[in-house]
Amino acid sequence: MIPSGQACGAAVTGVDLSSPLDATTVAEIRDAWLEHHVLSFPNQPMSDDDLERFTLYFGPFGDDPYIAPIEGRTNVIAVERTADETGTLFAENWHSDWSFQETPPSGTCLRSVVVPPTGGDTLYTNQHAALDAMPAALRDRLEGLLAIHSARGGYAPDGTYGDDDIADRSMDIRPSDSAMATQLHPIIRAHPETGRLGVFSTIGYIIGIDGMADDEARELLFELYNWQIREEFHYRHVWEPDMLVMWDNRSVLHRATAGYEGHHRLLHRTTIGGQLPAAV
Repeated sequence: MIPSGQACGAAVTGVDLSSPLDATTVAEIRDAWLEHHVLSFPNQPMSDDDLERFTLYFGPFGDDPYIAPIEGRTNVIAVERTADETGTLFAENWHSDWSFQETPPSGTCLRSVVVPPTGGDTLYTNQHAALDAMPAALRDRLEGLLAIHSARGGYAPDGTYGDDDIADRSMDIRPSDSAMATQLHPIIRAHPETGRLGVFSTIGYIIGIDGMADDEARELLFELYNWQIREEFHYRHVWEPDMLVMWDNRSVLHRATAGYEGHHRLLHRTTIGGQLPAAV
């Protein structure tokens, strides 16, 4: 186990993910995951069968709405950008995966298939650390509030990845009117496994605060957002060929970065089903 030295993240060596793992090894990986929130496994040539088997060690498959699985699979999606693609970078805004669901995924697993020679790092920001360091005045304003989550900004027909975007996108995204639905989750909540308090999700999938006027909610959410993404809470992950990364959506936000224009990038992704977020 090699900690990143940043706000979260660690690299795991000495394990072969192309073969089944014993219960002791799985328990050790889970403990490390809960401690470091983001784990990378370098030098892991893997198939999609291996990816699916690894995912199921940590929970059932989560539901991936609005993105079709790759051919021949039910639970693996492709996160892809071709060399000549010019549309908006996918997932470039800070988010916790699918937080608009009633039961958001606890984790995400992503394995590299094609890694460009430059760029394409993934950024993470530790939301336990963000809450621990948060000014008391801001935290007091957030205590007990329920955020209104929705996929409408991204996956409604008129969203960022909506009907007008499909022709320019290599990913098989399926916008839908169902993205207009909303779901309430506490802004500050206890991690369901560790009990540690943290901030859950952010603007993008959060469109308001239950019982609060829109203008007031928007002001508070932007204040929270500017705190959540401070650099001291960050971990920058640099991808390598044959690498698996798993992260805890209950503990971190993440976002994609560019810098590989003119190069193909392809990763295969699964999600780990989760539990209902618990209020403080």
